[in-house]
Amino acid sequence: MNEILKTSLLGLFFGTFGTTLGGILGIIIKKNSNKFLSFILSFASGLMMAVICFDLIPEALEISSIYGVVIGVLLGIVTMIFCDVFVQNKFNAKKKVYDGKNDLLRTGIIVSIGLAIHNFPEGLAIGSGFEASLKLGLGLAIAICLHDIPEGISMAVPMKNGGMSKGKVVFYVILSGVTTGIGAFFGAIVGSISETVIAICLSFAAGAMLYIVSGELIPESNKLYKGRMSAVGNMIGFIIGIFATKL
Repeated sequence: MNEILKTSLLGLFFGTFGTTLGGILGIIIKKNSNKFLSFILSFASGLMMAVICFDLIPEALEISSIYGVVIGVLLGIVTMIFCDVFVQNKFNAKKKVYDGKNDLLRTGIIVSIGLAIHNFPEGLAIGSGFEASLKLGLGLAIAICLHDIPEGISMAVPMKNGGMSKGKVVFYVILSGVTTGIGAFFGAIVGSISETVIAICLSFAAGAMLYIVSGELIPESNKLYKGRMSAVGNMIGFIIGIFATKL
């Protein structure tokens, strides 16, 4: 039981540290031009696409059939559509409160929901990794922590510029990382968890992230700035994401 608790706490620490650090950076950054915001959002979209293409999907395909992976991806997309519709309806009823900043704020919240979902299978990976060996568990935890930093920034910047208080921004950023600890807990308990379940979790996370990139980050980035900066940010994020997935 002590080992399960240690693994859960390590997953919680690494899962929240990266996103929290990114969230704080997103809050303290003073430059709030549309060009900069567009770059940050497109950078995050490129990073997420790299994680989807070179980490989540390949890993899921190795341990499951293509049909199971496609089903998981579709479930992730449908779930995020429902989340998007729910949040959009909620914020449409409060347009006057946020004075035209709803789109940015909604994007930030949708991203936080998607990342919370995405962090759960990452926690499963950390928990299972520690069950296999200390080296593998720490390696996975550090890699996940590093790529959570820009994800935290991508959440905090639109929330802050959408009118949310700094305290609430930090709260939501930390909350999105808590699911990593929950995933690590279940990964440690199950130990040799069914490969089919792992594959579904990974592909579900890939589907959720795919919707975030296609339905939220890229459209909002292009809306904020019409120049090349959004495309540059996307490409830089994608290239850095390739390195991040191979750490």
